[in-house]
Amino acid sequence: MEAKLILMVVLLTFTAVTSEYVRPKPRKTLDIPWNSKGPSLPQQVHISLAGDNQMRVTWITNDKHASSIVEYGKSPGQYSSTAQGESTSYSYLLYSSGKIHHTVIGPLEDDMVYFFRCGGGGQEFQLKTPPSKFPVTFAVAGDLGQTGWTKSTLDHIDKCKYDVHLLPGDLSYADYLQHRWDTFGELVQPLASSRPWMVTQGNHEKESIPLVKSGFESYNARWKMPFEESGSTSNLYYSFDVAGIHIVMLGSYADHDEYSDQYSWLKADLLKVDRMRTPWLIVLFHVPWYNSNEAHQHEGDGMMASMEPLLYAASVDLVLSGHVHAYERTKRVNNGRSDPCGAVHITIGDGGNREGLARRYKDPQPEWSVFREASFGHGEVKIVNSSHALWSWHRNDDDEPLKSDQVWVTSLASSECIGEKRHELRQILMSP
Repeated sequence: MEAKLILMVVLLTFTAVTSEYVRPKPRKTLDIPWNSKGPSLPQQVHISLAGDNQMRVTWITNDKHASSIVEYGKSPGQYSSTAQGESTSYSYLLYSSGKIHHTVIGPLEDDMVYFFRCGGGGQEFQLKTPPSKFPVTFAVAGDLGQTGWTKSTLDHIDKCKYDVHLLPGDLSYADYLQHRWDTFGELVQPLASSRPWMVTQGNHEKESIPLVKSGFESYNARWKMPFEESGSTSNLYYSFDVAGIHIVMLGSYADHDEYSDQYSWLKADLLKVDRMRTPWLIVLFHVPWYNSNEAHQHEGDGMMASMEPLLYAASVDLVLSGHVHAYERTKRVNNGRSDPCGAVHITIGDGGNREGLARRYKDPQPEWSVFREASFGHGEVKIVNSSHALWSWHRNDDDEPLKSDQVWVTSLASSECIGEKRHELRQILMSP
């Protein structure tokens, strides 16, 4: 036990670093022209995982009578299967959305390319399903927005070989201007239509208006995630599996105290995890719990107080968050300090948002903070096998994706931490 814990600490512990990198100037918000597609042609196409061997295809049409049908197959122009889906729409003050289609296709083969088209015509798209075995690679970028730096981040992600995109909140930065949801959908379509995008909400998705709008209406209508498939009652929190990884997407802006639906759902979800079948356990949410940046201090304290004991008992390996517009990686931590049986926390809210970077850090750097830098970029986590994963952060440096931070992470399933906490896990997760 002691030797394994020492090895894990060595793998995760480097000299604490606050980078002295000199950042390029901010870039303007993109001016994305409104497209001239026909009313029934698909727009803003994106895909997401929707249960075992299934994919949800989402798109929008201006024609309210357009069909929610998806034709798909393994060869270009040859569609051997057809699926019929559902549709919705919403109004927001003077804005009315197009018809938003959600169609689940499958069963699909693992690690396979499929060709598809939406609504019975228009452009053909191409997607690739994730593999069912290791290795699996995730691209990670939060707080995207629609700026020149966003475009740079997306271009860099497009060059890497990944299977699923994980986004820990703050997508479009529409901030009540609903047409910005439409331009965001067009901006990300080339990537989001070819690999599944799994997202959770941030503060910029809320868009609530007292006595008029309760919040997250646009987000929930446009970015439907597999919450029902994972036993959740809310699109703001859900879970899914990819190969040997169980991924939990939590809602920083949904109720999270011990009496909340989210808390009860999380307990039930973690209790079902079989670390023999899914040896890796990853959690995403928007507001970071471990943050040495001056920005957004203590905003996650309430959620941390109620939910960190659950994550620790379940031996979560990696926690990914956004919100702070900078990058930071910690040692394995729990209860505010280093712990070899805790999770590695990574803040990656540096996708390119229009609000700019959070440049001020607390001094001295906390002992649990390993690397921190205020630059735009994206992350990649390659789960190599049941015991080892490679995390890397790629800075956007003058349009070149520089690998600026990298670390091997050893899964807790391969340590003795899970065995030591088995009684604690059952006690916490099975309590009323």
